[in-house]
Amino acid sequence: MNTSELLAELKAKTGEVIDLRAAVSVLHWDQEVFMPPKAAPARGRQLATLSSLAHRMFTSEAMGGLLDTLTERLDELAPDDRILVDETSYDYAKATKVPAEFVEKFAEEQSKAYEAWTRARKESDFKTFQPHLDTIVELLRQKAEYLGYEDSPYDALLDEYERDMTAAQVRGIFTPLAEEQSNIIAKIAERGAQGDFGWVDQEYDEAAQLAFTEQVLRDMGYDFDAGRQDKSVHPFTINFDLHDVRVTTRVDPREPFSALTGSIHEGGHALYEQGFAPHDQRTVLAEAISLGIHESQSRMWENMIGRSLPFWQHYHAAFLATHAPRLDGRSAEDLFRAVNRVEPSLIRVEADECTYNLHVVLRFEIEVALIEGTLKVSEVPEAWNAKMKQYLGLDVPDDARGCLQDIHWSHGSMGYFPTYALGNLYAAQLFEQIESDLPALWSSVGAGEFAPLLGWLRANVHRVGRRMLPTQLIAHVTGREPEAAPFLNYLKKKYGGIYGVAL
Repeated sequence: MNTSELLAELKAKTGEVIDLRAAVSVLHWDQEVFMPPKAAPARGRQLATLSSLAHRMFTSEAMGGLLDTLTERLDELAPDDRILVDETSYDYAKATKVPAEFVEKFAEEQSKAYEAWTRARKESDFKTFQPHLDTIVELLRQKAEYLGYEDSPYDALLDEYERDMTAAQVRGIFTPLAEEQSNIIAKIAERGAQGDFGWVDQEYDEAAQLAFTEQVLRDMGYDFDAGRQDKSVHPFTINFDLHDVRVTTRVDPREPFSALTGSIHEGGHALYEQGFAPHDQRTVLAEAISLGIHESQSRMWENMIGRSLPFWQHYHAAFLATHAPRLDGRSAEDLFRAVNRVEPSLIRVEADECTYNLHVVLRFEIEVALIEGTLKVSEVPEAWNAKMKQYLGLDVPDDARGCLQDIHWSHGSMGYFPTYALGNLYAAQLFEQIESDLPALWSSVGAGEFAPLLGWLRANVHRVGRRMLPTQLIAHVTGREPEAAPFLNYLKKKYGGIYGVAL
């Protein structure tokens, strides 16, 4: 075959694998949104079968031979096609280290663990989930051995989500970051509450909350003809194709901001997924290079836009109308201050910007200890509660609001949590550049016009797909390697202004 024919065959073969993975994702989405409880055992088998089949197809000798031949002919390929071959080869090299039998077993155990976690969280009983988490941890250690690592087995898992990052590097970032953020929190605590927010604690109509979130998602640019929003225990975004990217949210009838900020957060993820280059469809290039970059998009929309004063000045009247008469008389400034309260909380997804990263540090430390074997699964609740007291000064009343609050471990997604904090850092550095490139940004946001921001993100982040590594992308766009200073500067400026204190 000539080179163009080989490339076409590669795209066809990888497209089939991507189709199978999309089918797996559909089953996962259904499991978390609509599936009846008794379907769990069958769903586990279905997921295991499809996951194993996709893995076998991708790691076949034919795929390997095709990639080897194309790698020898890279000089004959266009630049984008060279990247496609390189990135597919990278995935192939990692995938071939993991046996198909392991992939099948892991998928089945994930399904069992998810169902157990759902019950355990509802009953606030860690012991219900403990044996499943024991199995997941053991399987993750096996996976780390398959993948290989130089220092910590956690490095192999972290690399799945944040490429070329190690536990040591994360620790080097998190330790001073936690100290800086703790200082900011302490100064804000000394200043005291800026207003009485007792008015927030009322009953809010669920349907009205959902309708408002969908209005905001549309305004942001989320394409409902290529997606939908549903409810789930834990909000998430899932991608079956560029033209089928779905989000979920969670509604708290006694909190008017929770569903909104959750939907904006997932909407930021979804805009990224809907924004990959159309010509990359059904290839590995139509993917985020890392979950840190992915998280930068959701955190940017949720916090820098959705918690900004211009945003609330625009949506003030509509928000009050949605929740009339409960919020009658509240100003845009009232809403802005309420949604930006700094108050240590038990729940990560409801945490304010100043305390959020401390939730991530807590989880990172527990994950590393579990994978390295210095912490037993049975000791997780005790370790969690101790770290919650250490970092946030809070006593954990039950497992549901403690170590069972997140879905990630039931999915086997250890190594994922650090990307949330990295996403905050990436978002702030990108946003500095956005404000420089779009001097009319805030007047646009104040008018409810998000197209300039979305256009910038499409051109500079979304369309890039997997053409750059995370550090390369940040450096390319901002002219600097990733750093924590922009995020800390953002916190100090915003919250120093809200609380009237020098940070």
